[in-house]
Amino acid sequence: MLRHRHIAVVSALALVALLSACGGGGLFHRNRAAVPADATNNRNVAETAAIAHAAGDDKPKAKIWDLLTNQTDPNVTVKVNKYIWNASLDVLNFLPVQSVDPFTGVIVTGYGTPPGGGRSYRATIYVQDPALDARSLKLSLQGAGGGAVAPETISAVEDAILNRARQLRIADAGL
Repeated sequence: MLRHRHIAVVSALALVALLSACGGGGLFHRNRAAVPADATNNRNVAETAAIAHAAGDDKPKAKIWDLLTNQTDPNVTVKVNKYIWNASLDVLNFLPVQSVDPFTGVIVTGYGTPPGGGRSYRATIYVQDPALDARSLKLSLQGAGGGAVAPETISAVEDAILNRARQLRIADAGL
């Protein structure tokens, strides 16, 4: 037992030594002179790519530690709850979709009649937060001819969307 633990510790130390040797030169920095002395692990991808491009190398320099930092571009990151988004499309599937923008979280539909209903509606759905929470969902319904919709109807549709979102989340947790 002690011998196995000793072998595991030695193996782990050898792996750390091997990985630390990679950061200094050969594998990740083909043209070391092109990287300024003040380059650190915290540079974002755009700065690293600009440095690499200025040096004549189109591939950005990368280190193993870059995998652990959050370098996502906030301009292309989707910040909506996928369960509320999909539940909105499921529950209001009788409405024709006019436009969707997952980056801003807005779904705009045209007029449609719900199954078993006689009145026509259109909806604008705004999923404003990545949390699976009632505050993340904003719903606006409009009746045909610009008529007002009863608050009870809006509340019932919001509840249906949130219940469907919870069902989708539970189904994903079972994977």
